[in-house]
Amino acid sequence: RMPLWMHAHLDDVVFNKERVKTQLKADEERERDMIPLEEALFLNRGNDLRMVMMNTIRGDVRSVLGVILLALDSEDSETAHYAASILSGELDDFRSKVRRLCRAMAEEEEDQAAAELELLPYMDSFLKQGVFARLEQKKHTATMVAAAESLFAKDAAWLTEANYESVCLRLIEIQDFSGAETWCQRLAEQYPDCLAAYTCRLKLYFSTQNREAFFNILSALKRSKVVIDQETL
Repeated sequence: RMPLWMHAHLDDVVFNKERVKTQLKADEERERDMIPLEEALFLNRGNDLRMVMMNTIRGDVRSVLGVILLALDSEDSETAHYAASILSGELDDFRSKVRRLCRAMAEEEEDQAAAELELLPYMDSFLKQGVFARLEQKKHTATMVAAAESLFAKDAAWLTEANYESVCLRLIEIQDFSGAETWCQRLAEQYPDCLAAYTCRLKLYFSTQNREAFFNILSALKRSKVVIDQETL
């Protein structure tokens, strides 16, 4: 029998269970946490799975939500309920913090941007894991884009390469290709010599099956002095 604290209240919580695999850049520390949990889920041995789950969440829970999501389908009911409890708590905290930062953004002066600068990477750390159902993912992506638009209007120099890349990729994921095109062009104009300026457009044109544009960007990347990393290859 499970203790009361493990019974999650999930009436208003929706997780994206269509997502099978999370596409994230390599992170050795994060991989050390995720691989044992994925293996334990595959073997589905109750005691081992619970132990690995406990070891995983002692670290940065936010970075492994995508794998914890997989535990919802575990045959071990205690593990599944524990995963649901963790996810509901983390996502509720996310929603609360986003609301707070949006209020702060609305109250800023024209020369202030602290709320947007905090909001963009924070939201992306959750959205890139695909733990929300499609409609909520689209809603949060729109909030993230609005924060980026606010920064762009105030002073585009505040937007980093990482900010641009995250906005482009999240828009591509929800298939807002028109919005992604706008941000890809802005990235290429402001940071023409960064790898993301090319890879974001490659992903966009691959997604829209624009063969000519894809190979034009690929050729431009080959001619450039930009260093291509292993992930891109």
